[in-house]
Amino acid sequence: MDLKPEHLKKLATMKMPYGKYAGRLLIDLPEPYVCWFERKGFPQGELGQLLETLYVVKLNGLEGLFKPLR
Repeated sequence: MDLKPEHLKKLATMKMPYGKYAGRLLIDLPEPYVCWFERKGFPQGELGQLLETLYVVKLNGLEGLFKPLR
C-alpha cells in the first residue's frame, strides 16, 4: 500500500459512491464492511486505494486522527 497524504483528506470528505453505504463518508464506513472489501478485493482505481488505506486506519484504531479534517 502506498500511503498518500491526499488520501487522508479524501477519507474524511469523500462519500461512498455506491452499495449499501452509498452517501456515507468513507471514514464513517463500518469496519466489518471495510474488512469485507479486504477479503473480497478492493475495487480498481482511486476508490480501491482509499478503501485499502481506510482498512489500515480502522485496523489500527486511528479514526480519531480524522476529527480535525472533517
